[in-house]
Amino acid sequence: MGVSSASLAAPPRRHQRRLRVRGTSITLLSQVRERAEAELGFGVDYELLEFPTCQRRAAMEPEGYDVYEQCFHNLDIVWFWGALQPIDINRITEWDNISDLAKEGGISKYAWRGHGDAPVRKLYVQPGGFLGPKPSRHISMLPTVYNMDSFGYDPRVFGMAEDPRPSWSWLLDKRAKGRIALVDEPAIGLFDAALAAEAAGELQFADIGNMTIEEINALMRLLEDRRRQGFFCGAWRDGDQAAQLLRDKSVAVQSMWSPVYGKIGPHPGSFVEAAPTEGYRAWHGGASLSRHLGGAELDMAYEYLNWWLSGYAGAVMARQGYYISTPERSRTHLSPQEWAYWYDGAPAAQDLYGPGGEWVVRAGARRAGGTYRERASRIAIWNTVMDEYNYAARAWDRFIRRIQNGTAAEDSAA
Repeated sequence: MGVSSASLAAPPRRHQRRLRVRGTSITLLSQVRERAEAELGFGVDYELLEFPTCQRRAAMEPEGYDVYEQCFHNLDIVWFWGALQPIDINRITEWDNISDLAKEGGISKYAWRGHGDAPVRKLYVQPGGFLGPKPSRHISMLPTVYNMDSFGYDPRVFGMAEDPRPSWSWLLDKRAKGRIALVDEPAIGLFDAALAAEAAGELQFADIGNMTIEEINALMRLLEDRRRQGFFCGAWRDGDQAAQLLRDKSVAVQSMWSPVYGKIGPHPGSFVEAAPTEGYRAWHGGASLSRHLGGAELDMAYEYLNWWLSGYAGAVMARQGYYISTPERSRTHLSPQEWAYWYDGAPAAQDLYGPGGEWVVRAGARRAGGTYRERASRIAIWNTVMDEYNYAARAWDRFIRRIQNGTAAEDSAA
């Protein structure tokens, strides 16, 4: 599990000012912040926000933070509003060791279908300040944590956990009618629904990562039809809400993020992770620099970015089920048993624990989808902000509000 931050001899505080980091629950964990402070010698303040709020405030209030931690699919608005400054890869000590999945057009090297906002498509700063895949000295966001997401399901409804053919179509399956939940975030949940519609044979998209208005309308009509029939029981915005739906026994299948499986409680076999036959919906997070940084403050931010890739933070991410862009640096902070389970796809040789010391994996369990390489080679789509994102986001918000307000109440009023 590594050495605790309390046992470290903290270096002297070299700066009066503290580093301000704005981000989400994916990376802004107390264990990471405390260790960073102990090893870097300056204070770190976290501002934890939901995805849409984080993106909006990062774009509109660049003076309010120093480092922006989010996902590549949440980068466009913040970058093109001029809120960020380019990152010089010559100042990133681990640049050469960052995974090719982020740096070198991972679509062709790993991904199966690879639609959507693969990180390389927005990684490098091009002439004129645009973002693209052509390598350059400057990048928009330092690639850090990522994963291949899917959904979780109740094997008592869909068959035994070892069923080799779980499908995204299960998010529209009659067997789970009334017990289906989705992610309330248009750049994520909408694509889970689109994958389900394709897998069920209901719709076909020319490019599922960049739908037309007509395709968005067709998807929303399908979802609205299922909503009126009572298929959906809820929607959630963070892992705690998803876990509560499980504890309340409200869902038989729902979109899931890896850390939620560790929050299910004493009966993990009642809800298991799917390795969909159609492939994963992937995402890639990272860290960017606010435009206002300069001098000693900029130096401090680069130290924090480099520290993030030095090993400890990646081990914390692994214990949530996430990957880090510099895995070999984190390997030394994980036990052999942890590495074997999270990265090599081997059965857990012993019970494994999460970042806060909570039990998350039972001895003998095996990670759905297999090894890191097996999972990374089956990416159907990356989380993405489409050309018609604003239109899709409004339509998605209306749909989610109807779910949350209650199908029966609204339909009777209509």
